[in-house]
Amino acid sequence: MNIVDRFISYTKINTTTNRENGAAGIMPSSPGQRELAEQLKQELEALGLEDIVLNDRAILTATLPSNIDTDLPTVAFFSHLDTSAEQTADTKAHIVKYEGGDVVLNTEQHILMPLEQFPELNDYVGQDLIVTDGTSLLGADDKAGIAAIMHMLQHFKANPDIKHGCVKIGFVPDEEQGLRGAKAFDVESFGADFAYTLDCGGIGEFVYENWNAGDVVVTFIGQSAHPMSAKGKLKNSLLMAHKFIAMLPPGEAPEYTEGREGYYWVKELKGNSAQTVLKMDVRDFDRKGYHCRMAFLKQLAEACEGLWGEGSVEITLADRYENVKNSLEGDASFPIDIAKDAYARCGIEVKPLPMRGGYDGAVLSQKGLPCPNLFTGAHNFHSIYEFLPVKSLQAAADVLVEIVKVTAERR
Repeated sequence: MNIVDRFISYTKINTTTNRENGAAGIMPSSPGQRELAEQLKQELEALGLEDIVLNDRAILTATLPSNIDTDLPTVAFFSHLDTSAEQTADTKAHIVKYEGGDVVLNTEQHILMPLEQFPELNDYVGQDLIVTDGTSLLGADDKAGIAAIMHMLQHFKANPDIKHGCVKIGFVPDEEQGLRGAKAFDVESFGADFAYTLDCGGIGEFVYENWNAGDVVVTFIGQSAHPMSAKGKLKNSLLMAHKFIAMLPPGEAPEYTEGREGYYWVKELKGNSAQTVLKMDVRDFDRKGYHCRMAFLKQLAEACEGLWGEGSVEITLADRYENVKNSLEGDASFPIDIAKDAYARCGIEVKPLPMRGGYDGAVLSQKGLPCPNLFTGAHNFHSIYEFLPVKSLQAAADVLVEIVKVTAERR
């Protein structure tokens, strides 16, 4: 099967993540994810892979055994089964030959992808693009990653003379809602030495650093009173919360930051005069900077409690995931070197991208499996304007082949 047909076949299965089911602890959160996992299991069996396991959470693993007698590090590749919940309609993917200008997604409904809004289209003039009909996501996040991995496996099975070490595969559910599949993944029994996720990114992009991420919940406890007799008694927790927020560093919020600039994100505020709960995200690329941000919030809460009285402010601080770079420093940086070598062999310029977000590899790295992220070639994720250049998808598969070959050559 060619890589385009393979990808489009995956897009026909609706794997939209279900946030309500996810919040209830159900995994996979949507039946389409299991359907896709079952299809992939059959394809892996047809390719002759070994140790194929599909568990009750729709986590699918498999092994391409080494064909070299020498001991080599085991490399693994991961992609996720689910697609984002921004759009829930079934995908109707089709291919357009891009010759410049706006892209017509849907003639009947007059839906266009305007060049003015998406100037990156200029990089793909003369190429075939896989697009939607403008009524759904394409699902290249992350079915393009899945297709690239499966195409790589097909390449090695069709060319048994190419020497390679042991290659492990992992497909996980519900990445789009808190990296749930990666958090449930058993790294220890998996048996890989290092890994790569394929998730997001135009051709050449390469992620080996992202956020150190934390969750913060601050509870403000006030004292309710009838306004008729409130003087000296009413202690308004809503106003306490607003004063706390006003004391956060100005300009250090998502809407004011970019690149490697960290932030405090006020995400949710619920309550009444008696009690108000504030939920925040804390993000920083630098580990020291992250810990300083968390310490600042703790100190601010303690200072406010000193001002408003004992028991008036409670704070809970929790780490969500670490920067993958923390697991790729010093002697552990070899997965970065291998990937860069593979990019070069494919004639692809490496474009390092500090990811302002989380991905499965951050969780896997924190569990002891160093895991940078490779490009899939697609653009405009979580949008009806998502598109995937065919050449970029093929390039993603080519890079995987070269990573496996480079790993074998470094024995």
